[in-house]
Order: sequence, then C-alpha cells, then structure tokens
Amino acid sequence: MKRARLLHPRGVLIVTSACFVALATAVVLWGASPIDTFIRESLLNIAGPTVVSVFRVFNMGGDWRGLVPGTLLLFVVFPRARERWWLWVALMLTAPLMEWSLKQVFMRPRPENLSFSFPSGHSTAAAAFFGAVMYLCGSLPPRWRDTVRVLAGVMIVLVGLARIILRAHWPSDVVAGFALGLALASIASLLAARVTDAPLTERGSPT
Repeated sequence: MKRARLLHPRGVLIVTSACFVALATAVVLWGASPIDTFIRESLLNIAGPTVVSVFRVFNMGGDWRGLVPGTLLLFVVFPRARERWWLWVALMLTAPLMEWSLKQVFMRPRPENLSFSFPSGHSTAAAAFFGAVMYLCGSLPPRWRDTVRVLAGVMIVLVGLARIILRAHWPSDVVAGFALGLALASIASLLAARVTDAPLTERGSPT
C-alpha cells in the first residue's frame, strides 16, 4: 500500500518537488559539487567519438525532433490522451517555459560556457513527455504497461546522460530536470484522472 501511494501521481509530485528544492538549494549554496564534477568527468572519460554519436541520437528525445512527433503519437495510441488532448499539449508547452524561467532565476552557467544551465531543458521535456507516457499506459494490460514504463524510464535516463556526455550540463542540472518534468507530468496526471487516492494499478502513474 505504501509503495502504491508513493507511485501514485500525488506521491511522485511530493518526492520530485522535494528533490528539486534540495538540488536548487545545493546549487545556490555550493554551485558545482565534487560529486557533480566526479560524475561528469567519469562520463566524459568513457565518451569516445562512437559513444558521442550514439548519444546525439538519444539527445533528440528531449527536443522538438523527438517530442513533437512523440506527442502526436500519444494521441494516436492512447484514447485517454485524445479525451483531454489540451492537457497534454499544455504539459509539453509548460515544461520548456518552466525550465527557461527557472534558468533566469538561478543563472547557473553551463560547464563550458556562460549560458544558463539549471535545470536542463532537454531533461525536463523528456521527463514530462515520458512521464505522461507512464501515466497514459496505465490503461494497457499489465505486461505491456510494465514494459512501456520501463522503456520510458530508460529513455528519460538516456536523454539526461546525453546532456552530460555532450558537455551541455552538470549532472545536477539533469537530475533537477528529471524532477521538474516528472512533477509537471504528475500534475497533468492528477488533473486528467481527477482523483488523488486511486491505486497505481487502476489509474496509472508517471512512474
């Protein structure tokens, strides 16, 4: 029961919001932490030309080249997405607006240039989109539902790794983007379901 409540959109919203606040506080107080630097340098050390080329493809999962056709596909595959199409379109428009606004607030420079980086826009958009997928696939049979959720989670992580390997972000930027995107997807899921206490198996969830 506790696990179901944690994975319910309301539980996800609470956890991801707390995660974002904690990361934002750390960034304001300390900037790039030793953990940030260690993870970034470790990934860059193994990122040869082939790895970089592969992750350039995954990177598209967090920008318009992947998200525009992906959002249209949601409406084809999931009847629940078509029923409240405006809500999912609003989610995908809100995600970039939120991350851009927060960048202006925190004004954290990227690792290798002075443009703002916190939170990662690609990571935010990917987490919002694939978080929506995790919720909408709740209508699928359990076997397919679990598979889709795992694949959606993997895609979120791959987009985040791409942002680090392509030298665009600190790891904490990426994790903050995950938290922000999943929080927004959770809000959209709660609005779509109009419930707060339904079990995960009945209503679906962003994780």
